Amino acid sequence: MKKIILGVLAALTLSLGATTAAHASGGDEIAWDKAPNKTNDLAALQNGAKLFVNYCLSCHSAAFMRYNRLRDIGLTEQQIKDNLLFATDKVGDTMKASIDPKQAKDWFGANPPDLTLITRSRSGHGGTGADYLYTYLRSYYPDETKPTGWNNLVFPNVGMPHVLWELQGNRKPVYAAVEEHGHEVKVFKGWEQVSPGTLTPLQYEQAVGDLVSYVQWMGEPAQNTRVRVGVWVLLFLLVFTFIAWRLNAAFWKDVK
Repeated sequence: MKKIILGVLAALTLSLGATTAAHASGGDEIAWDKAPNKTNDLAALQNGAKLFVNYCLSCHSAAFMRYNRLRDIGLTEQQIKDNLLFATDKVGDTMKASIDPKQAKDWFGANPPDLTLITRSRSGHGGTGADYLYTYLRSYYPDETKPTGWNNLVFPNVGMPHVLWELQGNRKPVYAAVEEHGHEVKVFKGWEQVSPGTLTPLQYEQAVGDLVSYVQWMGEPAQNTRVRVGVWVLLFLLVFTFIAWRLNAAFWKDVK
């Protein structure tokens, strides 16, 4: 029993020490922002698909998604061919990145992950996978000590550069010094715009919301249909249950 108690106390001490160290380093302890849910907004999904192809697909694949599935968000096959396909791709192909995996590992330290199910795999205590991506894509800042010249508050020391920097511009995080447990630590307070991008801050947030909504939709294109059908199924079962209850009452009333 003594060994068990000592083991629990040691684990608690280590956990507290790690938490204090994380706070003292001023690391990735920022809350995830709630991502807008635009999976039913066809215009937003179409814009998100355009952003995904233009800024993400060069390095990240979506190997479980076919281009022709974009018809589900209101695009015609001709629009897909004219605006979203690379020269060698066909409308029935899956969304595969053109980057060489070996070169990607040399450049970024690891092969960029497939993004088909990224919103379903990145959920955690801070929120959904969409919340994570929405916060992550809005948390880049210049860092000359990093090989790519960029760092991220949500994913410190990330190997991925800020591919949307031309749209967002340059920002730097603002910290405030506070005292916790007798130590002075830095607490993240917000952002300061250093240089503007081609989009205003509001427009950039809307664009990231469109992109994240598209990636969320891509993880399960039939989700909205499944939910709508499920509601009608539940209503049918409710009505049928009432009918069965009344039939049962009518059948047994003479027996009683």
